[in-house]
Amino acid sequence: MENKSRDIAVVLASGGMDSLVITAIANEDYQLALLHIKYGQRTEKRELKSFNDIADYYKVKKRLIVSIDHLKKIGGSSLTDKSIEIPEGDLTRRCIPSTYVPFRNAHLLCIAVSWAEVISAKKIFIGATEQDSSGYPDCRERFYREFNRLIKEGTKPETDIEVITPLIKLTKGQIVKKGMELNVPFQLSWSCYKDEYLACGRCDSCLLRLKGFKEAGIKDPIKYRL
Repeated sequence: MENKSRDIAVVLASGGMDSLVITAIANEDYQLALLHIKYGQRTEKRELKSFNDIADYYKVKKRLIVSIDHLKKIGGSSLTDKSIEIPEGDLTRRCIPSTYVPFRNAHLLCIAVSWAEVISAKKIFIGATEQDSSGYPDCRERFYREFNRLIKEGTKPETDIEVITPLIKLTKGQIVKKGMELNVPFQLSWSCYKDEYLACGRCDSCLLRLKGFKEAGIKDPIKYRL
């Protein structure tokens, strides 16, 4: 239930496992305002369903869904350009994969800051993780540290907004365990880069998710093709 006496926190909620866990974390201390951004990704419809299912589960009234199809028009990522094949998952890969959407998280955060300033939110939660990740540069801790400086320079003097990254140093296994502690509905989340009906089990995102559940010692409740 929402508690109007608590400060508001904007949560960037993709519908994925990590954003589900940070929704639960934010819900412990803040009134939730869930933000979902469609940017032309392949699994856009499935992610939106997960977002709404999660928002319903936590009884969130403040919801904002924004479409920024310019990222699809810009291209350069296999997530938004179907002429670029999504690579097979490889958790030992050192180079940045084609699934990286150029500077995506900056776009998402700018929208979150604008909404946070309007609704007087104090925090913005994002489920970025640097420990177990595909190596995206906009998922690094120092990126968010610098972005918080930018917020102070670009908002009204009385505005006090901070981006929070509670998962940034956690492994996927630790994230799953944290979700278990908070009794999150993992079955409502979606992580696959490729498919919208059954998760492929082979892309980086699926492999990282499966790695997390294996390390946590529990079975992932969603179904996979493999």
